[in-house]
This record gives sequence, structure tokens and C-alpha cells, in this order.
Amino acid sequence: MQYSTSLVWFRRDLRNYDHAALYYALKTSQQVYCVFVFDTEILNHLPDKADRRVEFIWESVKELKAALQQHGSDLIVLHGMAQHEVPQLAQALKAQAVFTNHDYEPSAITRDTQVAQQLQTHQIDFHHYKDQVIFEKDEILTMAHKPYSVFTPYKNTWLKTVNDFYLKPYPVDRYLGNLAKLEPQTLTSLESLGFQRTNLSSMRLPTGMSGAATLFTDFIERIKHYKEARDFPAVKGASYLSVHLRFGTISIRQLARTALQIGGFGAETWASELIWRDFYFQILHHNPQLATGKAFKPEFESIPFPNDSALFSAWCEGKTGYPLVDAAMRQLNNTGFMHNRLRMVAASFLVKDLLIDWRWGERYFAEKLIDFDFSANNGGWQWAASTGCDAQPWFRIFNPMTQSERFDGHGKFIRKYVTELARCSDKEIHAPWLISAQRQTSINTVIGQDYPKPIVDHATQRERALSLYKNTV
Repeated sequence: MQYSTSLVWFRRDLRNYDHAALYYALKTSQQVYCVFVFDTEILNHLPDKADRRVEFIWESVKELKAALQQHGSDLIVLHGMAQHEVPQLAQALKAQAVFTNHDYEPSAITRDTQVAQQLQTHQIDFHHYKDQVIFEKDEILTMAHKPYSVFTPYKNTWLKTVNDFYLKPYPVDRYLGNLAKLEPQTLTSLESLGFQRTNLSSMRLPTGMSGAATLFTDFIERIKHYKEARDFPAVKGASYLSVHLRFGTISIRQLARTALQIGGFGAETWASELIWRDFYFQILHHNPQLATGKAFKPEFESIPFPNDSALFSAWCEGKTGYPLVDAAMRQLNNTGFMHNRLRMVAASFLVKDLLIDWRWGERYFAEKLIDFDFSANNGGWQWAASTGCDAQPWFRIFNPMTQSERFDGHGKFIRKYVTELARCSDKEIHAPWLISAQRQTSINTVIGQDYPKPIVDHATQRERALSLYKNTV
């Protein structure tokens, strides 16, 4: 064995199976300690102390801790600046090496570089591995050895390149006997971290590895319908695994392997979504300037958006007068989740109807989404704003009423979140401002009083958006 003592630093990989860093540490060390740090560099910048993400992490850390305790070890949980806490712990444990998995955001890369430098001064090795994607960095390139900026050719090369080697699980179980023996330690409370409980426990979103396994099992039973069902927010069509992928309570190799083995339109469509995830990670790797708010397409860097703050507030609160947009925003505010089709609709509406800079929406989603992942969020917003790679053409603008009629025809999703419109008919609910005054009175739903009138006229704003973009190109 190469090391007598090593330390595995868990971050967005909260599981004890098919885990690259844990596997390599256990395989090359006589005893392995495990640590997770509630990083104040991240937590201190979260504006809402009732943050579902922190609670989700806490619950998942709790389960990982219990799993390690079953093997006579434990997860050491610290609260502080990770770039200080990890080197200090490694020294205290007399570890010769720290193992961790790659993180791709520029701020995380800076942190990891600082940790590596501190460890080096104490002759402690720092090993890091690919774990949260199938392909990373420069693994998928064009024939000219350049990074892809269009998804379909990237996907085609991804599918040609993938094989059993990239999908096989790391056999962590074989080496769990090398976990360091530790007496069980009590997990610091969520409240002592400065955070509060949310409505997470009342939502149908189980946490930790067991929660991920439950959701995955359920999804596999309906994956064959994924292609048709995924666009309809009132239908149980999505996998609901995005937050589990975000925090690594499930293995991306397990998901991709299963999707490719099952085959068929549903599984293939879902596999494409997993490939989009890899695509956005590699876009960020090759374009770190995106993390500083830059547009992928420089020609769209400085679109002169009017940025009306009152319109932005109405969008945030789900009070735009456009029912599907409002239902989407209320779902986000109430649950931390938004259906993927609705992410596109809400984003397009903010940018091309309200004429507000996409970065405003990107920041709001970053605060609210329980599955927030910078690369995918940025990629999605730049797609909707037509400023990104392989983006929606700038002249293509979603009509919120048409989207509503097409993807929530019976208004079931709208009624769930915009309860003021519950008494509208299926036809009326998509454009309630067109309901006659007499009918409004009869259903006790007065537009402009019980539910807002549209804050903008779509047709007018569409022309304004086209002019704005046309003059920028």
C-alpha cells in the first residue's frame, strides 16, 4: 500500500458506493478517514437561512455518516472554511494524502488549488478524480481537437466514445475494511450551522442515497414514457433526480449505464439529458469567463435591456398575469423545483417579454433552485436568451399562451399553484383577461382584483424584443 493514512474529502458526492476518490483512497491506504465540510465560504453568501439545499445536504450527510458508522468508521463533519479545515484535519490525522473528486466551477478550482498548495507545504499528497460526469474537460473534442459548442455533434461523439470502461462502477465495497475505526460522533445540528428547517420533509423529495434509490426505481418503471411525458408539468414524467445528481447521492455512471442498457425512445431521450449535463460542464471548463457573467456569444454581451425592476418583482412573485409563467414561478418559490419545460417558458418570458437581462433571472434561479448547478443553470438561461452556445435563435420567442395551451391544456398544473383561477374553464384559464366581465362575476374571479391583468402585452413586447436583438447583431 502506498499510504498508511489518507483522508477522503466529500463534497458533491454524498454516497459510499461507486465513488472514485473513496475507491482510490481505500485501495492505496491502510486506513482512510472521511470528512465533509459545511463550507462557510459558500453558506455565508446564501441570503435565505431557510435554504432547502442546505437541509437536503444535511440530511444526506446524516445518511452517509450512518452508512460509514455501519463499517465501524464515521464521517467527520466540520463547519468552517474548507480551504483551512481540510489541511488542518489532514495534519492532525497525520494523513499522507487527501483524495477528492473534481469540481468544475472556477471558484471551486481556486479553492482546491489553495488546499493543494497548503498540503504540499506539509508533504501531503493531493489526488483528485473525475466522478460527477461521464466525460470531462478535453475528453470529447472535435476532429480538429477543439471543444464542441453545438450539442448534437457533441452528443454523437459522446455516444461513439462511451463504452463499458467509462460506465463501470468503482468497486468500493471490496475495500471498506480499510476505513479508519472511529467512535460514532454526533452530527452538528442544522440550526447550529445557522440554518432553519424548510418544507423539505413535507415535499415528495426523499433525501440521501436511499431517497435517490427510491426515486430511481420509480423512474425506471416509467422511463419508456419519458419522451412523451417529460414536457407536461401536470404529469409525473420527469425523473426528479436532478438534486440527487447535484449532490452526488446517486452515481452518474449508474444512471447513464441504465439508460443506455434499457434503450428505446424514452431511455434514449433521458440519456440525452444526461449528455446535456456533461456538455454544459465542458462548456464551463473551456469558458470560465461564464462564471463572471459573460455571454457565451460576445456580440450579445451588452444588449440594452430596459430592466424594469417592477416587472422583475412581478415575475419573481408569480404575479405577471400570465398563468403558466406564474404557476412556474410559484412552484419554484414553494418547492425549490421547477419543471424543465417551465424553466424555458419562464426564462423566455423574463428576457423576451419583460425585456430583462437574463443574468437577473439566472441569479434568482441560483438562489431558489434546490438542484442549482452553475453550468446547467447558466447554459439554460443563455439558451433562452439566445446568448449562449447552441441557443434558441434570437428571433424565436415563446408565446406564453400557446405554451400554456399545449403543455397544460386542462390547466391542472396552473390550478395547483394559481388557485385564484381554479374556477376558470379549461379554455379560459390560459388567458383569463379575455373572460367577459359578466363571467368573471359569476365565477367570482375578477381579473385585476383577484388575479393580476397581464403586466405587458405579449405581441407588443415581442416586437420590442426583436428590435432590441436586431439592433445588437
